[in-house]
Amino acid sequence: MPTTNRHGELVPLNGKAFEYVCLAVLHNRLLQNQSVVVEDSPVLQETAIEYSYLTPEMREKMGRAATVAVQRLIDLEPQLQHPGNDIPLTLSIQPDLAGRDGDVRDILAIRQQNEWEIGVSVKWNHEGLKHSRLSLDNDFGANWLRLPCSQTYFDDIRPVFEELVALRDQRPRPQWKDIANKHQRFYVPILDAFVNEVQRLYDNHGGVVAERMVQYIIGRYDFYKIIGYESGQTTKLQAFNFNGTLTTPSGSVRALHRIPRLGLPQHLHSISRVCPSGRASNTTVTMVFDAGWQISARMHSASGPISSASLKFDMQLRGHPPVVYSYDEAWAPSFNIAELGSVGFGNANEPLTLF
Repeated sequence: MPTTNRHGELVPLNGKAFEYVCLAVLHNRLLQNQSVVVEDSPVLQETAIEYSYLTPEMREKMGRAATVAVQRLIDLEPQLQHPGNDIPLTLSIQPDLAGRDGDVRDILAIRQQNEWEIGVSVKWNHEGLKHSRLSLDNDFGANWLRLPCSQTYFDDIRPVFEELVALRDQRPRPQWKDIANKHQRFYVPILDAFVNEVQRLYDNHGGVVAERMVQYIIGRYDFYKIIGYESGQTTKLQAFNFNGTLTTPSGSVRALHRIPRLGLPQHLHSISRVCPSGRASNTTVTMVFDAGWQISARMHSASGPISSASLKFDMQLRGHPPVVYSYDEAWAPSFNIAELGSVGFGNANEPLTLF
């Protein structure tokens, strides 16, 4: 649901609203020559609600951004527009919980008869990967890498998180912005324990740790990534083809461009709190792998009350192999929301509304 700003005004979650726009534009574009079903679900309704709170100006911007991405996606995936006898095409939006298992795809397009599917991750004004948390209850080794963390790791983080639990349980709850020296008290010891544990896991298990770390953070399944940028009014479409499932032909129809298959790293060259400048960071861990992969994980907290005994990472892709497909295009010159028609949740052959 929309958040509330300091003036008591409802503020929509633009990322969720953009998911809805991309789904609707894709649906209505493909509906011109085939049967398309949008799978109704609570998460679809949630994105529709977020869209409903957008201003007309923002709706038009997102429509322009989505239009160019959808056209490029159709050029790359012949099975979207050339169904053969495999109809209907089913579109759906995944819940955020899917990301816990390394599935970062927001939108799925599926043809059940030939077991074909593609997924799309949707972002608005940022390229963030994941926002995973560390806590006493989270064995990140088991959950991310399928390799449990050591008792040493939990012994190291326990005093820090127990102090955080005590602060969370105070009434009234203290504000994060009022916590003195929070970097040294909370961030640095947790980051150091994380660095030591990842290094320990890598020393014990080798390349599988590098491979699974990148799979978890970037995505276990092949996918496209759509990023809309207001500044510059451009849309980026990236493709991550680890398993070789993207740009599958539809009969004799081939993709406009063949997406190369990506290799996963086999070596963790370094993990540390050292920035590229050589300065130690109180907030960020950088992981450098072979094959050009580099990921940063910045620890942060909200400025409001301490409501959780956990700390969150903002993970960013800082480096990737040069063969990663990336395409930037200026937004469509205009977009008419009224052209999108009437409601069609769960039904084939009906346009999907954008209110």
